[in-house]
Amino acid sequence: MPRQPCLHSPLRIFLDTYILFEAYYDMLETLKALAEPNRLHIVELLRDGPRPVGDMVQRLHLRQPQVSKHLRVLSDAGLVDARVDAQRRIYTLRTAPLQQLDVWLERYRQLWEQNFQRLDALLDEMKAGHRKCKFKRPKR
Repeated sequence: MPRQPCLHSPLRIFLDTYILFEAYYDMLETLKALAEPNRLHIVELLRDGPRPVGDMVQRLHLRQPQVSKHLRVLSDAGLVDARVDAQRRIYTLRTAPLQQLDVWLERYRQLWEQNFQRLDALLDEMKAGHRKCKFKRPKR
């Protein structure tokens, strides 16, 4: 029977750290690619479905070489795939990098949700205190 690796072995810790580093690096590449407004616009266009480069050129009001360079950056970041259809290149959005971002952002959503819940409780407390003060009769 093969020996099971210890959950806390140095190899296991190294692999976990390496995987986390790889995921972090991929996420940074995604964010860098999306930071440029034209590339973000391309991602928004591809959200509606696959598009040929010519269609994106018309919609973005950019020259074809510019759009191709942006698509290359998005492709290198893993955000788009291309397929050849006769003389056209059709680009499709890949959702995996965006899902990684969503997982990362979820921790911050939870943090903000907790803050909003505390704020709601504070506002409710203030409203209740304000109502009590409002109904007190002034002393004569």
